[in-house]
Amino acid sequence: MDRIETEASGGCQCGAVRYHVTAVLDTSHICHCRMCQKAAGNFFIALIGVPRDAITWTRGEPATFNSSDKAARGFCRDCGTPLLYDYFESKHINLTTGSFDDPSAFPPQVQFGLEGQLSLFEDLPIKAEGTTEETMAAYVGAIRASNHQHPDHDTARWPE
Repeated sequence: MDRIETEASGGCQCGAVRYHVTAVLDTSHICHCRMCQKAAGNFFIALIGVPRDAITWTRGEPATFNSSDKAARGFCRDCGTPLLYDYFESKHINLTTGSFDDPSAFPPQVQFGLEGQLSLFEDLPIKAEGTTEETMAAYVGAIRASNHQHPDHDTARWPE
C-alpha cells in the first residue's frame, strides 16, 4: 500500500462529525460483503484507507459499533451517516468515500467481498434518467429551501 500525501476533509450529513486527512492509501475500493451491505444500508460500501496518524476529528467524534471482535463501524450518532470501518489490528482505518467533501477525488480501484456481490452488479445495465432537478422538479425547490445537510466544506460552526 502506497501512502499518498493529500489534504481532504469530510464528515456526516448533519455536520456533527467532521474530519480532516493529510494522507490516504492507494486502497480506494468497494466492498460487497454482507456485513458492509448492512453497515451502509446499501448494496455495497465504498471505502478508502487512511493512516491513523493522518486523520484528525475536527468536530465531534463518531460513535462506534463493534460489528465483530476484530472490527468496528463508525457513524454519526445524530444523523446515522456511516463514516468508517476500523479493523483493530490494522495501521490504518477506512473512511467511507462518500463522506468526503469531494468523493470524486478517490475513485474505487478494486472490489472486495465478491461473495456478497448481488448479481445485478456484475454488469450494471441501468439507464440514466437525468438530474434530480429534472426527475423531481416539483419537489426540488422545497427540499433545497429546507435543506439541513452540512455543506461540502469545513465550517466554523454548524448549524450556522
